Amino acid sequence: MRGYFGIGSEGISKPMNLGAVLRTAHAFNASFAFSVNAHHRAREVNLADTAKSASHMPLYEWDTLDDIRLPKGCVIVGVELTEEAIDLPSFRHPLKAAYILGPEKGSLSPEAQALCTHIIKIPMRFCVNLSVAAALVMYDRTLSMGGFRPRPVSAGGPTDPLPPKKEWQSVRFRQ
Repeated sequence: MRGYFGIGSEGISKPMNLGAVLRTAHAFNASFAFSVNAHHRAREVNLADTAKSASHMPLYEWDTLDDIRLPKGCVIVGVELTEEAIDLPSFRHPLKAAYILGPEKGSLSPEAQALCTHIIKIPMRFCVNLSVAAALVMYDRTLSMGGFRPRPVSAGGPTDPLPPKKEWQSVRFRQ
């Protein structure tokens, strides 16, 4: 998979959610994670992040939206249930993206939404846990960015072997 992504939240308040987002981001090979205006106790984050992800990828902790600093060309993608939001299964993920989710008991602020190049939503009847939503977005990005065989028409998995990866595809960069 080419490109990179980061993921984070505005106003996250529960350390276990932040820990779960960090651990899942690390598992999906995120390039970085972040929080904006977080309200959590850092020690408790480690209870959910047993992989100690901040030791393996950068974690940016910004106080305000104005403090956000992203690499050139990286676009912000908001994850929010709005009428105008693009359904996640129909969304083409940018090559370079930072996904931002709202707080556990609220929505992305209008100021955060204004920073977003795109706003996407997970098609469901109501909101799920913040860390679950983050995992769904990262999983969808992984699927849609390619490198997997197409799904078969009938139930089950592909039966043909995956072609060998080119050398440049098998190199994984670690922070």
